[in-house]
Amino acid sequence: MPDVQGGENLLFLTDEQLRQGIEAMFFAYRGFTADPDRILATMDYGRAHHRALHFIARSPGTTVNNLLGILGVTKQSLNRVLRTLIENGLVESRVGSTDKRERNLFLTEDGIALERKISDAQRARMRAAYRAAGPEAVAGFRQVLEAMMEPELRRKYHAIRENGA
Repeated sequence: MPDVQGGENLLFLTDEQLRQGIEAMFFAYRGFTADPDRILATMDYGRAHHRALHFIARSPGTTVNNLLGILGVTKQSLNRVLRTLIENGLVESRVGSTDKRERNLFLTEDGIALERKISDAQRARMRAAYRAAGPEAVAGFRQVLEAMMEPELRRKYHAIRENGA
């Protein structure tokens, strides 16, 4: 935010500065989701499909229950999304090797290709923004995002970062 000068002012943000930050988050989110939305709209998919593809790609073999915890959606909602992705040949559901009641989720070749296309678009946008902001701003941005996460979600985020590719 251009009207904040120096680190000491960050501790004493005005309501107006906070409002500007909130609005920046809204507009940044629109930009961050615009490319995937355009890609997914051609297939009659939405953001829920994108999130499922992303986290299945990030943790191949993840269980439905783990995905439920990460996404924070109802079982019914996730089942609708997964059913569509499975029927369209993008996700494969396999019976668990240790617990036959579990379903492990994997992207198919087509699922990998779609997820890569979506992620490539988002990485390009993030890369350009990070380059424009510089390394200190990137580190600060990550700190702010983590500080905004609920403690349980922060733990999940860290677990994904530690276990993922």
